[in-house]
Amino acid sequence: MTALGTATAPAVPPGGLVRTVTRTHRTALALTLLVLATATAALTWLHSLGDEARAGNRACATPPTDGLPSCAAVEAITVDETYASGLAMIATVLFWVMFPVAAWAGGALIGRELESGTAQLAWTQSVTPARWLAAKLAVPAALLTAGTGGLVLVNVWARGDSNPNLAGDWYYPDVFVSTGPVAVAYALAGLALGALAGLVWRRALPATGVALAASLLLHTFLERHREDLWPAVTRTEAGSFELPRSALQVAWADSPVNGVPLTRATFHPQSHFWPLQYVETGLLLAVAAVATATAFVLLARRLP
Repeated sequence: MTALGTATAPAVPPGGLVRTVTRTHRTALALTLLVLATATAALTWLHSLGDEARAGNRACATPPTDGLPSCAAVEAITVDETYASGLAMIATVLFWVMFPVAAWAGGALIGRELESGTAQLAWTQSVTPARWLAAKLAVPAALLTAGTGGLVLVNVWARGDSNPNLAGDWYYPDVFVSTGPVAVAYALAGLALGALAGLVWRRALPATGVALAASLLLHTFLERHREDLWPAVTRTEAGSFELPRSALQVAWADSPVNGVPLTRATFHPQSHFWPLQYVETGLLLAVAAVATATAFVLLARRLP
C-alpha cells in the first residue's frame, strides 16, 4: 500500500521476463533445439565419413595405369557422394537461417503480441515497454548466437581439410556463410529487422512479409557485392596462366603491349576468406544495431 492507500503492482524481476518469453514461444524454442540437435548429429556422422571420403577423392584424382579410377568401387563413390551432399545440405540450412528468423521475429515475437494486446497487458504489470522489448530481443539473440555459432564450429570440424572437390570452394555462397561468423551476424540482423518490422506494422502478417523481404534484400545485396568488400589481388604475366583452384576470379583480360601478349587477372586468394568474413560480419552487426536502436526509438514514440 502507498501513502494514499492505493495498491501498486509488484515489479517484475528481469528473470521473470526471460521465463515469460521462453514460455510464450516454447514451441519455436523446441523446434529450434530439435533442428540444432539433428544438424549436430548429422555433422558428427559426416565427420566419421570424412577421412574415407577424402581418401577416395584423392584416389580418383590419380587414375592407375589401366585407365580406370582406383575409387571406381561403388562403396567409395557412395561415401564421397554422401559426404559431399550432406555437407552441402547443412551449409544450405545455415545459409538460409536468417529468413525464418526474421519472419518469426516480425510476425510472432513482436507483431502478433502488439496486434493481440499481449504487449500492452505486460506494460501494465510494472514492465516498461523498453524492458519488454529488451527481453524479447535478448533471449532469442543469445540463443541464436550460441546455437548458430556452435553449429558453424561443428560444421567446420566436420569439413576436415575442406577439400573443395567434396566440400565446395570457400567462396561458394552457402559455404562462405556456413563456415564463419557471418552466419551468426545474418541471424542477428534478421532478428533485428524482424523486430523493427513488427513495431512498424504492429500486425503479424504484414510484419512477417516485410521482414522476409528486408532480409532477402540485405542478403542479396551483400552476396552480390561480397567481392568488393576487400581489395582484390591483381596478377599480370606475359602469356597465359591459370589461377589456383581456391581463387575467386573477379576479372580477366588479355591485352598485348608492344606486341607482347599479357594476361591480367584480378582475384581473391583463399587468404582473403577471413578479411571478407570480418567486413561482412561488421556490416551485418551494424545493420542489426541500427535496426535495434530504431526499434527502441519507435517504441518510445508510438506508445498507445
